Amino acid sequence: MTVTASVQGTCAPGFENVRAEFERNFTERGEVGAAFAVTLDGEFVVDLWGGHADAAATRPWERDTLVNVYSTSKGMTALCAHLLADRGELDLDAPVARYWPEFAQAGKADVPVRWLLSHRAGLVGPRERLTPEDVYDWEKTCAALAATEPWWEPGSAQGYHAVSFGFLVGEVVRRVSGVSLGTFLRTEITGPLGADLYIGTPAEEHARCAQLIGPDGGGSLSGAVSGLPEGPVRSLDAHPMAAFALAMNHLPLGDVNSAACRSAEIPAGNGNATARGLAAVYRALAGGELVGPGTLAAMREPQSRPGETDLVLGGILANDLPFTWATGYMVNSSGYFGTNPAAFGHGGAGGSLAFADPENRLSYAYTMNKFGGGTSGGDHRNLALVEAVYAAPPLAGRTG
Repeated sequence: MTVTASVQGTCAPGFENVRAEFERNFTERGEVGAAFAVTLDGEFVVDLWGGHADAAATRPWERDTLVNVYSTSKGMTALCAHLLADRGELDLDAPVARYWPEFAQAGKADVPVRWLLSHRAGLVGPRERLTPEDVYDWEKTCAALAATEPWWEPGSAQGYHAVSFGFLVGEVVRRVSGVSLGTFLRTEITGPLGADLYIGTPAEEHARCAQLIGPDGGGSLSGAVSGLPEGPVRSLDAHPMAAFALAMNHLPLGDVNSAACRSAEIPAGNGNATARGLAAVYRALAGGELVGPGTLAAMREPQSRPGETDLVLGGILANDLPFTWATGYMVNSSGYFGTNPAAFGHGGAGGSLAFADPENRLSYAYTMNKFGGGTSGGDHRNLALVEAVYAAPPLAGRTG
């Protein structure tokens, strides 16, 4: 079925085909509501939005529509830690316990901050499952993770910390800065940049939030992972999908449209953002405004070992091609982030994606409400947009 949608916004000369691909997402690729922004040399060259913010098609998507970007939030969470490191307030190679003494429990006294950022700490979840209400309680969740024995020897392997990443990194940021992750993000990064982006979205902004829509087009995302073991999971071998359960089953997907979820700080996966807001942050990174060159290089230094399989994602998310973890970011080993292998960023469940390409002084951000591809950017809507951006004449002859 052909779908029509009113696409609004602007594209700079030379990016006309980018607009055409964005429109094709609606007419040919099942888009419901979305926004797309690209900056080049510090200026917005693509700023588009269209479709509807709800499944019933009663609310048009506006320029300032916020939407949950799931794990695309992780890039913002990691940036908070790197900003502290750039200021000399946080050492990524120091033990987590230096900043968070309670973390030393259960044999974790020597685990460095770096392993939290690179998914190598073995803390995909606590031994006892948390309820959604528990996950909304920052202190309770962090206490549970601090007391948890790692699921594998820290540092020996990587396994995507889909939900716990935000609490682990966020608590280190809180202990160092004295404020919550969401507050630090807003006061130190997004506020000064004028970027429309929240982790812990204020109630007065909820009316701007789009409804996340399931792959079938309905207004529910209650497709919880099925076939999972009941009760505590004691071993990664206890069930074929035990690791995935530990990582993802803390927070049922159907809850993301609630006021409680929007207001909570779940820094691994409940950031609400506009495409312009995400692009503005990555523009600042690409332009060297937020951190120095040494920190920028460290942010995208690979932490994965050659040929290493992710213990959580490996063999489960079949639509995700292999990628390389840096400290909180995906490095462009798969080519999903354009032609520059040194581009870095993060994607989110359903299809959102944001990244920086410093060599080309480019930033990219795509947000949407209809679930499609997975966290590493392999959504067919994104692939078409990325290809169109890098094929645009203004990027001809650029390095990277």
